[in-house]
Amino acid sequence: MFANNVNGRRLSEALRTGRLLLRPPAEEDRQFLTDLFSHLELVAHRPDPRPDSPEESAARLARDIGHWNDHGFGRWAVEVDGKLIGFGGVTVSKDFEGLNLSYHLHPESWGHGYATELVNTALAFSFNDLQAIRVIGLVRTANAASKRVLEKCGFCFEREVMLLGAPTNMYVLTPGVVD
Repeated sequence: MFANNVNGRRLSEALRTGRLLLRPPAEEDRQFLTDLFSHLELVAHRPDPRPDSPEESAARLARDIGHWNDHGFGRWAVEVDGKLIGFGGVTVSKDFEGLNLSYHLHPESWGHGYATELVNTALAFSFNDLQAIRVIGLVRTANAASKRVLEKCGFCFEREVMLLGAPTNMYVLTPGVVD
């Protein structure tokens, strides 16, 4: 579906933004991921708002690494000043048309604009490098902060969908909207 090389650059290479290093996830990220998904404020908007077990975190990491192996891109490990703060990027959606944007940042990193910087980079990558025609963001109604990030980055509400048994708002962005 997508090429592994664009303009001579391997898609699996790390990207740098003004403040972020975005790199493919690695097995060494497992402990951080387990800690990340143990924070109640991070999992509060899920249908079952309980922290992930270490085994669930390991399975999440394996899926992310597997997506990179299968497609040459996926959710990045996000670092600031050499410190891992979360994961995010785009993946091929199995349930809806378009690439699925998702991100989870450590609560200590909230409020610094990292999510917006990550989303804007993921969008530029999606439309410029991957030639995507549609990116979706799925947000629970109660997650006002994620809704604000998506809207700030140009997403528009499309419809409500059921995701994992719970109503979820689908936001959409197409290439003509990105600056």
